[in-house]
Parts: sequence; structure tokens; C-alpha cells
Amino acid sequence: MRYLLVIPSIDIKDGKTVRVVQGIPELECKEYGSDPVEMAKIWRAENAKLLHVVDFDGAWEHSRKNYKIVEEICSSVIIPVEFAGGIRNLDDAKQIMDTGISRLVISTMALENPDEFKKVFETFGPQKIVTGLDILGNEIITRGRKRKTGISYKEFVKNMAVMGVERFIVTDVERNGMLKGPNLELTKKIALLTEKKVTHSGGVSNKDDLIEIQNLMPFGVDSAIVGRAFYENKFPCQRLWRVAESGIFN
Repeated sequence: MRYLLVIPSIDIKDGKTVRVVQGIPELECKEYGSDPVEMAKIWRAENAKLLHVVDFDGAWEHSRKNYKIVEEICSSVIIPVEFAGGIRNLDDAKQIMDTGISRLVISTMALENPDEFKKVFETFGPQKIVTGLDILGNEIITRGRKRKTGISYKEFVKNMAVMGVERFIVTDVERNGMLKGPNLELTKKIALLTEKKVTHSGGVSNKDDLIEIQNLMPFGVDSAIVGRAFYENKFPCQRLWRVAESGIFN
């Protein structure tokens, strides 16, 4: 039997672990402990198989000030680390790859500078580069969820799939950090549109939500990123971890 891979999220701002409601800077930014490296060790001790790290300083200010912390996280745990936040060009991508991350999530660049994204994608390949989708209604949001693009996600994801992208991370911005349940229909639609692997993100509040996401596995949804619900102990973590499928990082 195949199981959903559950991925803890570590969101970093000003060198600290935070949880940002809906990923929007104007809303409450709650601190969860001061040390992202120690948080990574905690999730590893809870038997996590993969970590999702988001750099909000990078996403909002195109800053690289947290790269050292990311490097420390990668060297402190033996599990893969996935990174998102503020990658605008090939040089950014090379620098963050040098920290030891296993997979890089790119959002804004793929939409605003497709030629540069193509360079990054061709340099590192579909095993290392995935596309992140922050969606509000049917519209893609960029630049750390601060900028509305007016562009529908449907044609965009089709184009990314044609380019060769093998995985999409899907976030319904309205539900992110709200503990109001996942937007299953949106995640399923993107899986069907692309026929690629999909990671769900946003809205998970309890184990029943994870079971509902797991029911989407026949459509290509194989993993879920969980943030606030873990930090606020909405369920016992240890019971949720599953052994990753051999192809989960493809």
C-alpha cells in the first residue's frame, strides 16, 4: 500500500522560525521558536523524511541573508531539504544549491522571467527543480504572495508540463495557515491538467484532512506540506510519518 508523504514546513523570517497567515506580510506573522536549525532537528527526531524550507526574506526582499541558516539545516539532518523563496536568476539558484538542498521550488521566476527559468531548469533538471503555484481564486500570485498577476493557472501549468516540469507544489493562498481544510478540488485539477506529480500545501488542520489528500493519490498527488497544524499540535506527529516511496523525489 502506498502512503502520502507528510512534509513539515519551516518558514524563516529574520533568521527565526515563523508561521505567516496566508503567506501575506500584512497579516499576522507568528514566531515559533527562534532557531530554524533546532526545529529541523526536532522534525527529524519525529522521523520526518523530507523538510520544506521557505525563506520569506528572500521572497519579499530578494535577500540571501538566510542562506547560511539553510546550509546549517542541510548539514544538521540526514534527510533531503526542499527550498523555496526569492530565487530570481541562475546565480541565485546556484548559490542556494551550494547550501546542500535537494530540491528547489521556483514560482515568480517561472512566470515573470521564463527565459531565465529555462536556464535554471536546463542546468539542474526536473529532479531538482519544481514549480510552486500560489493561487488565489484562479489567479497566480507571485513575489512572496504580494503581487497579483491576473494570469490563470490553467494555461501556465500546461506550459510548464510541456517544458518538462515533473512536480508542482500547489497552495491555495486563502487557506494557507488558516486551518480551514485543504482545497482538494484545486489540487486535483492541477494533477489532472498536468498529469504530473503534485504536492498539496495549505489548509491542513488534522489527520482527516491528510486522509482526504491521500485519497487523491491515484491522480498523482503523493505528498502534503503541513505547517501551522504541526506547530500547534493539532495531531500527534509521530503517527503520521510514512516511509517515502522510492520515487518520491523524482
